[in-house]
Amino acid sequence: MKKDFILKTKKENILRISTFEQNDDKTNLCLIYVHGFKGFKDWGFVPYIGNYFADRGFFVITFNFSHNGVGEVLTEFDELEKFAKNTISLEVEELNEVIDSYTGNYFGERKNKKIGVIGHSRGGAISILAVAQNKSVNSLAVWASVSKLDRYSEEEKASWRKTGFIVVLNSRTNQKMKLNLDLLQDIENNKNDKLSIEKATKYLNRRLLIAHGDKDTSVPFSEAKDLYSWANNELTSFCEIPGVGHTFDVVHPFSGSNPKFEMLLEKTNSFFNNYL
Repeated sequence: MKKDFILKTKKENILRISTFEQNDDKTNLCLIYVHGFKGFKDWGFVPYIGNYFADRGFFVITFNFSHNGVGEVLTEFDELEKFAKNTISLEVEELNEVIDSYTGNYFGERKNKKIGVIGHSRGGAISILAVAQNKSVNSLAVWASVSKLDRYSEEEKASWRKTGFIVVLNSRTNQKMKLNLDLLQDIENNKNDKLSIEKATKYLNRRLLIAHGDKDTSVPFSEAKDLYSWANNELTSFCEIPGVGHTFDVVHPFSGSNPKFEMLLEKTNSFFNNYL
């Protein structure tokens, strides 16, 4: 059973949310899925995993960050002005608001307050940063997560500062998407403290699953190794998915799962069953 919600944040931004649950069991454990850069809650495998984990007894929350560029149409980047103004700090803040909305019974009174978070790509970094701050989350899985937020060359950053924006190409839609200086300034001003993924990973002290495809060309496999080197290895599981790329060989529009993606889902399901 899928339900849709609109959550207005403290900054008056709109978060579009979908929840998945097999039955109205108030004791179900909660999983929150966090999309990455140029991702959204209705992309490819996201509704599939909502149903997958709901069928296994979880209450699943998927959502769009307010400035991810996707508006009312849900599957199109039709809010590019908002996309241009997005920052890492805003996304961390919004994920914490989603977590707090669950514990505060926004989705109805829940008898079980245990929460797991799944973050993909940049959403993995956002999840680590938010969970390090939020003690309501019991365990965390990151899929193909970045280990660094400053991913730009000095030449790119110089041009960015000069023009006030940088353009990124969405290879799927061929849209040229601007990013204003807000993002660069946020990363540079905070990379050594509140946006340090290394510091947050070392501080987590929660069960952590790191999963990454060894053929990922968007986020190198070495970044998974970085995360593992910073994590408490007694609390951390490492899962290498062989022969797959950044989205585990799943595409958008969704055309079906595959054995490697099912392996990832099984590992993740087992992880949360053990550690939630």
